[in-house]
Amino acid sequence: MLNAIKTKFSIKDLENFTGIKSHTIRIWEKRYQLLEPNRTDTNIRYYDADNFLKLLNINLLYNNGYKISKIAQFSEDTLFLKAKELVSTQAIEEGALNSFKIAMLNFDTSLFNEAYTKLLGYKTFREIFLEVFIPLLDHIGSLWQTKSIKPVHEHFISNLITQKLQSNIERNQSINHSKTDKVFVLYLPQNEIHELGLLYLHYELTLRGYHSIYLGQNISKEYIIDLKEFYTNIHFISYFTVEPTEEALPEYIDEVYELLIKKTDNKYWFLGRRAAESMTMKMPKNIQPFASIKDLLGVFEDHKLKVVNA
Repeated sequence: MLNAIKTKFSIKDLENFTGIKSHTIRIWEKRYQLLEPNRTDTNIRYYDADNFLKLLNINLLYNNGYKISKIAQFSEDTLFLKAKELVSTQAIEEGALNSFKIAMLNFDTSLFNEAYTKLLGYKTFREIFLEVFIPLLDHIGSLWQTKSIKPVHEHFISNLITQKLQSNIERNQSINHSKTDKVFVLYLPQNEIHELGLLYLHYELTLRGYHSIYLGQNISKEYIIDLKEFYTNIHFISYFTVEPTEEALPEYIDEVYELLIKKTDNKYWFLGRRAAESMTMKMPKNIQPFASIKDLLGVFEDHKLKVVNA
């Protein structure tokens, strides 16, 4: 059972994790005795790990057509088995999300891998990342902001997702580059460490057969000038979440133009929060912000660039 950092949950924690409103939880608790809260020495209600897991299973069944009055009649063993038996696509996704949350709370790599492997039986990695991992990370961000989890939980699950990305990128790179008309160079600027979005773009580019060079975090733009000596028609791509700051962005873009773009056929694309904020800014030639990963990938669809290995 859960035996790591988070073993006591407030009713607000339960709402944040499951999406079930607190007043609904209280109604279910009072009418059907579905949960059994404990009390601290100061008489504050809390729910233990068993209650937390039970509510996750209840929520899974409820979201897949079971009436709460029927769920209330199940023993805990039956409840667990019914949840495990669900095989609809929605149920598989929700069950995996539940497992990922439990794995995060308990720092359980094996459970994460088990849920991930089950998803692979129904979805491609691209679908898992976009339809499961992205919503999971968004939800985890909310949990962190509401203090339902600690930063260490977020780092743990993000690193596991990064590992899956890297293994799929390695698989893509084992196939010869089939498109050599352009080279992509991906990097994060100095003091920027949020790399999952950029790493996913690296995956998409290698999936399409492009030569994609991933330089990683905290890279000074002066360091990548030398790449101009090796390649022409370079597409540089960066992801700006916190850096450069809103005030420093215009100067950064001007420097990028002078160092990497001017008098070349190169292009510079950037995404992230800063890109979304700069959509109305006038950009130098061949420099373009994108509001989202989906928007950038749309460039490839517009040019009918085929995915070579899904």
